[in-house]
Amino acid sequence: MKRGYLSEYFIGVAAKTLAATEVDPNTSRGHEYQGVDAFREFLGSPETKKKIDVTYIRLEDDELPLRLELDGTWYNSRKNQPRREPEYRLYYPAAAEEVVRKARAGDTLFFCKPKSGPLLAMSCTAGSAIEQQLFWLFGLRATGDRFDDNKRDFRRERGQELSFTARYILELIEIEAIVTEDEWLEALLKKFGAEFPATGIFSEFARKHAPETSVRDDPDHALMTWIEFEERLFRTLERHIVSKRLANGFMLSKKADVEGFIKFSLSVQNRRKSRAGSALEHHLAAIFSARKLRFERGARTENNNKPDFLFPGAKEYNSSAFSEGRLVMLGAKSTCKDRWRQVLAEANRIKTKHLLTLEPGISENQTSEMRTKSLQLVLPKKLHETYKPTQQRSLLDLQEFVALVEKIQR
Repeated sequence: MKRGYLSEYFIGVAAKTLAATEVDPNTSRGHEYQGVDAFREFLGSPETKKKIDVTYIRLEDDELPLRLELDGTWYNSRKNQPRREPEYRLYYPAAAEEVVRKARAGDTLFFCKPKSGPLLAMSCTAGSAIEQQLFWLFGLRATGDRFDDNKRDFRRERGQELSFTARYILELIEIEAIVTEDEWLEALLKKFGAEFPATGIFSEFARKHAPETSVRDDPDHALMTWIEFEERLFRTLERHIVSKRLANGFMLSKKADVEGFIKFSLSVQNRRKSRAGSALEHHLAAIFSARKLRFERGARTENNNKPDFLFPGAKEYNSSAFSEGRLVMLGAKSTCKDRWRQVLAEANRIKTKHLLTLEPGISENQTSEMRTKSLQLVLPKKLHETYKPTQQRSLLDLQEFVALVEKIQR
């Protein structure tokens, strides 16, 4: 499976810690990002002030990004001091304040220059999940108040491979790096026609035709291989179906059907989200079955709750004679956000809940809270590297979870 690299989308990126003088109107009335001189490498060193297109973005965990497409002025703040080294800054207009001043001193600023399009000026809270995810994606680190030693030039290196995880993070900042399997389109249309099949059927097709992998030797690799291949197949079929619908246009009685277009657009987004969650459950069930674990999907527990996976099943769970120590539950969520708390109430007899997710780099605050709530996080092994070393010590991979259940069920 060809994935591509960040260098196909970006020229350079850098990160720094914001100072109060950059974002706090009570400290300074200025409208400029300082300590960004090192980005001259990507924006140039003009003799006079230069207007550039800038998209200002504020990123928060569990919230949609705030973004404004405006401009900025890239200029040498020491132009009239010829004996001093140049110091370039980015002046942002007053119109950008509603996004820029959501940030506080100590937050993190990312400058990102795509191969085409405006400069991205993104801020996020220090220690947040999105900060951790962007640090991992771009190969950067927690930093000081200047870009100088914390930048990457993707003209000289390929950067991160555009894996499932990398594409997930890019979508969080509304950059879509779609990877398709176009050579499979004919086979998909022959099998399913120009329509979306049931998720279970599509997942089974993906497992059958995915690159070879061993559930016995490496269930973590198997899961990610199946997930990624299915996503590629889905995007291939989706592009074909959506393209045909767009080609037909959105006209109603010779007028633009705005509501029809919005409804169609929302259906595309909702289908992507629901399919991702269903695919994860289907592939996990296939792994558990291959490893001969006894389990039940969607079994009812107290208050009509239905955990995604209950080991060994509802009959044992509802029997007071069956030891609580032999019961295991697993929630499966492609992304966690705040929804991980839902898992806590799904099986009262089981003290320690397990949750498998594909979300990279959840913040330390959240993983710490999970531990205090007796929630054990499970992630495919490859995703562990997106977490800090202090967090990794408390994570389980899928192989370890399967081994745990196997031991209990012997």
